[in-house]
Order: sequence, then C-alpha cells, then structure tokens
Amino acid sequence: MRHFAHLAPDERERLFHVEPQEFTAHDDREVLAVALGATLYLPGTRPAIAADLVRRAAQGVTSAVVCLEDAIADRDVPAAEANLVAQVRSLAESGEAGPLVFVRVRTPEQIGRIVAGLGEHAGALSGFVVPKFTEDRGSDFLDTVAEASDVTGHRYFAMPILESAEVIHRETRTDALVGIRRALDKHRDRVLAVRIGATDLSSAYGIRRSRDLTIYDVLPVAQVIADVVNVLGRADDTGFVVTGSVWEYFEGQERLLKPLLRESPFIEHDERALRARLIRKALDGLIREIVLDKANGITGKTVIHPSHVPAVHALSVVTHEEYVDAAHVLGVEMSDGGVAASGYRNKMNEAKPHRAWAERTMLRARVFGVSGADVSFVDLLGAGDPT
Repeated sequence: MRHFAHLAPDERERLFHVEPQEFTAHDDREVLAVALGATLYLPGTRPAIAADLVRRAAQGVTSAVVCLEDAIADRDVPAAEANLVAQVRSLAESGEAGPLVFVRVRTPEQIGRIVAGLGEHAGALSGFVVPKFTEDRGSDFLDTVAEASDVTGHRYFAMPILESAEVIHRETRTDALVGIRRALDKHRDRVLAVRIGATDLSSAYGIRRSRDLTIYDVLPVAQVIADVVNVLGRADDTGFVVTGSVWEYFEGQERLLKPLLRESPFIEHDERALRARLIRKALDGLIREIVLDKANGITGKTVIHPSHVPAVHALSVVTHEEYVDAAHVLGVEMSDGGVAASGYRNKMNEAKPHRAWAERTMLRARVFGVSGADVSFVDLLGAGDPT
C-alpha cells in the first residue's frame, strides 16, 4: 500500500518533494498507526463489501472498518456476521489489493467466531475495533484479540473506541481514562490507535453538531477530547496515536454561517470551482475540523463517506516548511540543544521542546510524503478531487 498511489507517477513527482513510501500490514505498529489515514466505515450488511474495498483502495483508501455494532440493527447481527466472513474470504481469494481491514465487534465471542469462519484466510484481517471501551469491559476484548493472534499465528491489532458514559461524564472521566490506560498498557503492542466516538459522546447531552460547526465548537465533547489526548496521547512511552472523530455530513444544505474556507488560496491556484464544490458538500467544515485535529495532537480520522478521504489525506501530507523545520530540529546543528531561526526565517526552532513534534512529523512524512515547496493543500486536494 502507498498513499496517493492512485495518482499518476508524473503527478506525484509534481506534487511531492519526498513521495510517500510503501507500507504493508506487517510494518511496525508505529508506522501503521499513522498510515491509517482516513478510516472508512462500512456496515456489515453491505452485500458487496469485497468489491467495495477493492474499489475504494484503488481510490486511495488504506484502512477500513466493517461494522457489526451500531451501524446495523440488532436483528441483523447473525446475517451481517456471516456476510462479513464470506466477503473477507472472497477478497482474500481474489488476490486483489484492498486496504487494511478491521472489524468493529459487539462482543469478545464474535472475534473467535469470525476468525474461525475465515479459516485459512484469517490473515486477511488486520484487527478489531472495540466499542464503548472501559477498563473492565475492554480487557476481555483485548485478551480475546491476543488469543486469536496466538491461535492463528497472525498479528491482530485492537483499536478501542472511547464513547462510554464513564468517559463522557465529568465526575468519572479521570478515573475512567486512567483505568483505560492501565488496560491498554497490558497489551501495548496490540493497540494500534485509540479512536474517539464523538457521536456517542454528543448523544449523552442530546447534541448533534451542525455542518457549520466542528466538534471543537461543541464544548462538552471538546473537553472530553482534550482529556483523552492529555491521558492517552502523550509524546512519550505511555502514549498512543489518537484518531479524530467522525464527520457526519456529505452533502450541504442552506448555510447559517459563513463558509470555513478562505478564498485566496483557491484563487491563487485557480481552483475556485473546487472551493465551491467543497462548500456545497459541507466539506469545508470537515477541512477545518481536520486542521483542529492536528493542532490538538490527533492523527487520522474516522470517515463514513469516500468524499471525505481526499481531504484527510491531503492535510496529512507534511508541508515543505514542516519538513525543513523537523530536519533542522533533528539535525547535527541542534544535536546539543539550543535555539535557532528556521530555514524559512519565520520562526524559532528549539531543539528540545520541538523534538517530539519533529519525530512525529518525520514519521508522517514517511507514509504521507512531503509536498513540494510551492505546492499547497489546494493542489493536493485538487489532484484527487472527490467530486
């Protein structure tokens, strides 16, 4: 797999100072966690999951979750489970390239049934997504994922979703997050990323944000996200990759507030029509939310529509300026610490405070590449225009 592999080679050469590198399902956990990018959710009842995954992979999707939980009705669980197994087997037997595939399960027992049903094709899965994760409830799931790995000989990852009442409510949140960290520490090598369930978090307050607002404008939920990053997203050996919450909209209606995209970058790059399409499909709100995700230490995002993928990936590319600064911080010149002006002569780089940021930036550069010096987000998004 390779981000932006769906673009022609000459187009990638034009856009990238350093092109994205290839990665596989067998790469290190740290690489795969960043490489997830936009993780596309599909309900387990879809009749052509295998074909959908192949088609979306060809369009740039590198990770997907087949959902057996909230995305399907309770009565449809057995049929969805059987459909999932049949579709993943079909994908494996076809030999066609697909994304990293995960399954969002309801119970630990489902993990065993799915793995057994896949049989010799059990390695076609990369892992399992655990909903409403808490220390008590989640530990059984993590133990079962570990057992499935041992039985099949395949490495399975777990991705917990934080969306339970204990995490939402202020009076229990700190204890719940510390307990979750204890549970995850016991299976650190199997935890790929921590996901945030903003829809469930919002539902506790009877809230549904509009397309004019980001999740960071919804303060009760934004406070939860801040605490999740505080406890679980630290840039040390205790932290995990934390991924961004879902954006629910894929078509625009009448707008109450002004669009969230400046006109000038689109005018400069002769992409006025692209901006108009993004606004019409409510993707300007998604773009702003991705920017705020990055500012708050969040990597990647859950998506429910293919049109969201290009925006997530375009904003995941390391800019030339970021790359120059990160290389400066990690270079010989600043190996003993200190402070110096950046290569762009517009800020100060500090060796010690900026080191963790620089290391994370270089890891992102490995999987998403580095844009050319004169290439902007508008160019990257326009090359893979989702409309």
